[in-house]
Amino acid sequence: AGDGDCGHTHARAARAIQEWVCTRPLPAAPAQLLSALADLLLEKMGGSSGVLYGLFLTAAARPLHNGNDLPTWADAMDAGIEAMQRYGGAAPGDRTMLDSLWAAAQALHALRSPGADLLQVLATAVQSAEAAAEATRHMEAGAGRASYISSAQLLQPDPGAVAVAAVLKAVLEGLRS
Repeated sequence: AGDGDCGHTHARAARAIQEWVCTRPLPAAPAQLLSALADLLLEKMGGSSGVLYGLFLTAAARPLHNGNDLPTWADAMDAGIEAMQRYGGAAPGDRTMLDSLWAAAQALHALRSPGADLLQVLATAVQSAEAAAEATRHMEAGAGRASYISSAQLLQPDPGAVAVAAVLKAVLEGLRS
């Protein structure tokens, strides 16, 4: 879809994160970690995805300055999505990475419930993101690079939405191990 660089930019980001993790200590505070990741992705990832992830992570870090309990993580996800929508111009249903993020965020709202189980809620969020990514296969592109291409040529799910689901799944697997 678009100019086909989604896989390359995500691979570049993954390599940069791997190098970063191996060469320096990670910030202990979640807000600092997300801010540092935002800076790294803005510098190393490139493309519109790098900018959008940077915006998302920068905005998501803000609520985490006041604490990092589970409800605050749900607030962080909402803040990141709001920034992506404001600056990126896309909305859920536009066949973008935002479709997967928005679906995951809806599931993560369960973190606001007393006694929420993080891994169970995150597993549901991953499933929601994966289903939303698959659903983009049948959507008309309303934003992003895919919007420049005839919908008859868009036969696969949106690559950005698939990538978001994969990132969330990796976070879940990391937390499980």
